[in-house]
Amino acid sequence: MYRNKVKKMVVISISSLLALLLLASTALFIAGGWLQPRHYLQPWDKQYAKRFSDPRIRLVAYGLLAANGHNMQPWIIRLDRGNANVFYLYADADRMSPMADPDARQMMVTQGTFLEYVSVAGQALGYPATIDLFPDGTYDEQHLAQSMTAKPVAKITLGRAAAQKNPLFDAVYIPDTNRTAYRPTPLTSAQKGAFEALQATDVKTIVYDDQKSVNALGKIALDSAVIEAHTARVMKEAGAIFRANEYQKNQTRHGFSFEGQGTSGLKLYFMQGLITLLPFLNSSSAASDLMIQSTRTELAHTPAYAMILSASNSRSDQVRSGMVYSRLNLTASRLGLAVQPVSQALEEYPEMQKQYAAIHDKYAPDGQTIQMLVRVGTPTQNVPQSMRRDVMDLVRK
Repeated sequence: MYRNKVKKMVVISISSLLALLLLASTALFIAGGWLQPRHYLQPWDKQYAKRFSDPRIRLVAYGLLAANGHNMQPWIIRLDRGNANVFYLYADADRMSPMADPDARQMMVTQGTFLEYVSVAGQALGYPATIDLFPDGTYDEQHLAQSMTAKPVAKITLGRAAAQKNPLFDAVYIPDTNRTAYRPTPLTSAQKGAFEALQATDVKTIVYDDQKSVNALGKIALDSAVIEAHTARVMKEAGAIFRANEYQKNQTRHGFSFEGQGTSGLKLYFMQGLITLLPFLNSSSAASDLMIQSTRTELAHTPAYAMILSASNSRSDQVRSGMVYSRLNLTASRLGLAVQPVSQALEEYPEMQKQYAAIHDKYAPDGQTIQMLVRVGTPTQNVPQSMRRDVMDLVRK
């Protein structure tokens, strides 16, 4: 009889433990937003852009999917009231990242990524876009934020023509950044040639795939990531735009999230639940350690790097570099490859000064500016799409 009582107690204890584990897991999933709709992914729906009868807004909806610094989506659109074929792109000064990007160089590259997506979509839909950079002149650098508000980055004029098949168009729906490990498979000569053919006025692309260069660039990228991870104000700026759960992502549809690290499925909701209920797990030190660890893993599984260089560091060159980067990103997707910017060494804050000088001395000795450093390879897994704002949030009167 005593033995039977013990057995019953053990069964009850195990059942109670399982019930508690199930309850705790359910609480984590719910806190992480398991049951909430994901409105922040609506712009990725292939029917989304078709909702808008104005071709300008329709193309802006495609531009919204472009790669952009810190996922801030810093774009403002003003529609020309007198010409239904014209709209203007402004940089959103309220969405600058002054700690990581004090000179707003990445901000200008991001304007270019948007413009190239608009261009690719316009060709595919029969609205070829003529893009005129800084039609009212470039910025007053002494009053940069005010100048961004006053002067457009670009005037976009739409034409009308037969829709043309563009092999890059379908790739706009593929996430622009894949931070997972890449296969050791080297790039083919055709793939390398496709990347190095990407250029614009005063902008070119170079691919490094020999082992010596891969090792050297990997070390630069890792050392720079360590510096950034240990620069408190930069990490604080990034931490302030981290969205921990579905509610936050729906309310504020820009910034960082677990999707950006490649997390998806039930693991996504589990991790979001943990951070929501136990926010100390996402402390600055934990974020720094995770950044260094993940960067080390990524760089150890990288067969090649692509570098985008411009003849100068003018605002126009920065924008054109962003346009080339979008084409590189879309070309990679078309070729079954993936990319991830690892451009910390190119950032202009004081702690990164030595790294910035070193990479330019070695890879841009003729006074050129390296605008992007990107790892390239065959991905080991697909990654989820990231947050995007509603397109009408970009349109201002």
